[in-house]
Amino acid sequence: MLQLSGQDASFVYLETPHTPMHIGSVGIYDPSTAPGGFVRFKDILSFIASRLGGARSFRQRLVRVPFDLDHPYWIEDPEFDIEFHVRHIALPKPGDWRQLCIQVARLHARPMDLNKPLWEFTIVEGLDNVEGLPPGCFALVSKVHHAAIDGMSGVEMSAAVHDLDASMTPPEGADDWSPEHMPNVADLLMRSYFNSLRQPMKIVETIGRSLPGMAKLGASVTKGDVSLANTKMGPKTRFNGKVSAHRVWDAVPFKLADVRAMKEAVPGATVNDVILAVVGGGLRKYLDDKGELPAESLTAMAPISVRGRERRRRSAISSRRWSCRLARRSPIRWNVCAMCMKRRSIRRR
Repeated sequence: MLQLSGQDASFVYLETPHTPMHIGSVGIYDPSTAPGGFVRFKDILSFIASRLGGARSFRQRLVRVPFDLDHPYWIEDPEFDIEFHVRHIALPKPGDWRQLCIQVARLHARPMDLNKPLWEFTIVEGLDNVEGLPPGCFALVSKVHHAAIDGMSGVEMSAAVHDLDASMTPPEGADDWSPEHMPNVADLLMRSYFNSLRQPMKIVETIGRSLPGMAKLGASVTKGDVSLANTKMGPKTRFNGKVSAHRVWDAVPFKLADVRAMKEAVPGATVNDVILAVVGGGLRKYLDDKGELPAESLTAMAPISVRGRERRRRSAISSRRWSCRLARRSPIRWNVCAMCMKRRSIRRR
């Protein structure tokens, strides 16, 4: 058993029917390079089953403490069933891009079962009328709960189920996974009791670690280097209203070579800098076309992995706020420069 950190547990506590805490992706695959030129669902299922040892997240489930008296635990699921997590559907006719977007939105509107390992893969067939896609291709729609994933563990899960070799050869090395018994209520309550006894010492340690940073922040505010006014809420737009149970999904493809070319045009820039600049420019144009461009810029919260080499935590993330630069109509190069300078200033702090 491995207990969740307070940050990871917060994603569990924040889960509601209208605000599920999962994230996801959509990948589209061309089966023409596979042996025989096609891929059956049972082949995909068998392939993923052979790769489960590549990431711990695949077979670990949550166990919550009664009344949430303490943070939940991860255990190796004794009832793991891969067919619950890997599913198979087909688009209704005409099977075009709009139908794919609607189906992805419906999948993400459904909260995950918190009594199972917190991931789902849905294979979507019937994409033959999606413009620009080769015949016979399929999509893989992934859902992973934020409590179970950060940037690095997400890479682990993705790498586990992808291979540059079309032969689908199983990975080397034995899978030494073994299930755990479900802890009983008495055991969970006893753990909660002993953790509560240690909690005052944890609070003292946390305060001790925080004091230097708090002192530095106070000095910066006094000198005027940092303003507490920066903590105010962003401007009101159609994006920050009441959240419903419904979801909308769409996508715009970009060639990675083009993104890298923009990155290389600005010394020190990263792919993330370019993406944030492009998203900010798209948001500005969209709101301007709707006649709703705010006087102040929106702010994006960008997750940052803080995982160390020896960390045992499943998820290890922090976050930074980034201006989407909606207030100025700037060339993409200027926006990339601004993102790069912002990132460098954060590092110096």
